[in-house]
Amino acid sequence: MKKEVIDLYKSYGVDVEKALDTLKDVAISIHCWQLDDVIGFEKHAGPLSGGIQTTGNYPGRARNFEELTRDLDEALKFIPGKKKINLHATYLVTDRDVDRADIQPEDFAAWVEYAKKRNLGLDFNPTMFSSPMVVDNLTLSSPKKEVRDYWIRHCINSRKIAEYFGKELKQRSLCNIWIPDGLKDVPADRQGPRRRLKESLDEIFSVKVDREYEDDAVESKVFGIGVESYTTGSHEFYLSYAMKNNVLCLLDTGHFHPTENVADKISSLLLFSPRLAFHVSRPVRWDSDHVLRLNDDLQDVANELVKCNALDRAYIGLDYFDASINRVAALIIGSRNMEKALLKALLTPWETFAKLQDEAKFTELMVMQEEIKDLPFDEVWQEYCKRQNVVGDKSWFDEIKKYEKEVLLKRGD
Repeated sequence: MKKEVIDLYKSYGVDVEKALDTLKDVAISIHCWQLDDVIGFEKHAGPLSGGIQTTGNYPGRARNFEELTRDLDEALKFIPGKKKINLHATYLVTDRDVDRADIQPEDFAAWVEYAKKRNLGLDFNPTMFSSPMVVDNLTLSSPKKEVRDYWIRHCINSRKIAEYFGKELKQRSLCNIWIPDGLKDVPADRQGPRRRLKESLDEIFSVKVDREYEDDAVESKVFGIGVESYTTGSHEFYLSYAMKNNVLCLLDTGHFHPTENVADKISSLLLFSPRLAFHVSRPVRWDSDHVLRLNDDLQDVANELVKCNALDRAYIGLDYFDASINRVAALIIGSRNMEKALLKALLTPWETFAKLQDEAKFTELMVMQEEIKDLPFDEVWQEYCKRQNVVGDKSWFDEIKKYEKEVLLKRGD
């Protein structure tokens, strides 16, 4: 990297070497479900249901563990930095005909072996959709005890699997609970389902796991398809539950009202929670899970994490699925954009900006905020990729087109 680039950033109070050194240790949890349209490997897998939708029919969807991990390996070649893989419970790899509620660590041993060979971490999510046990759009808040008990068992076993990941891979695994529960039309009773959800969560978290290896999170949503009028697991519910019960409140950037700024929530939550968890997505009018672009919303999230000194207190997971374009390319694009947003944030003199704000020097602050946008970011990004042994320019796509021709297009339905 040219000395004049380093010196230019230094004139703004930015240490480029420190930024590069910091970013390489920030783990990004890459979601495996982009590669197969959230289908998973269950022996009796059916279509997506429970408010989950994938649109598009681009050829080459991964159909099993071997194909999906091959696609993952191809994507990982072009994603710099420290990485984890985020799994749903439906991605078990086993010869057993096991019911989803009864999954065990042994059903994910192949993933642990895969991760160990590549120095990756693993995160986990109970899969509480696409199941006949999602009855009337309800799981943990169902009035039917047998339904609640089924999903309570599933979540308890999921937490044990995350603990197993943490112990085997020597890095803490996040187990995140999201449910599709809600009502299509105006509810007659709002509190009853939430009371049942609270009781279900209390039972799930009463089973102790080793917190050195496993963290728990709960994830809210403002609404979903089929549950437009009422969502049991609202942000207010989960925020309150998380703070009272020492679990994490996971922020999915696609799960809020379109006019809400999710980044604005970060600084508040960090004052009261030791850690935060994220599923970073790109909503288009609703929770549509579009591939991440390097836009203002993504940059705002990255900025807040850096401004709040929270990179070592945050689980950063990606969550989108697009079947209308090359799925491997989609995974790479979003992951690289998350890294770019974090690097841009690390190349910004936040302490200087905060001092100008406190001194009410708002004109100078605005000048600085605008001028720094013109600094040669791409040269720093290229240097970061070079140090990570990853191509920095768009030539990675040439390799993906070759992979598509030689591998993806030869797959059947």
